Amino acid sequence: MWFVYILLCSDGSLYTGSSSNPKVRFIDHKNGKGGRYTRSHKPVKLLHTEQLESKSAALKRESQIKNWSRQNKIDILRLKI
Repeated sequence: MWFVYILLCSDGSLYTGSSSNPKVRFIDHKNGKGGRYTRSHKPVKLLHTEQLESKSAALKRESQIKNWSRQNKIDILRLKI
């Protein structure tokens, strides 16, 4: 199984990614081992996960979500920020 996840960063921004284990990936991001964005925008909370059948499906969903505006992410996914 693969997952798409959304993190809340310390500056209030949102980061979207994909992983086979989002909880471990969140810890990686917090420890500076994640993407470049999360090294400079420290993640504080794992807000949302979606389970998908394959890595390909997760990457497609990640791309779709990344193209949404911040407000769409909040509205559609009912994120609690």
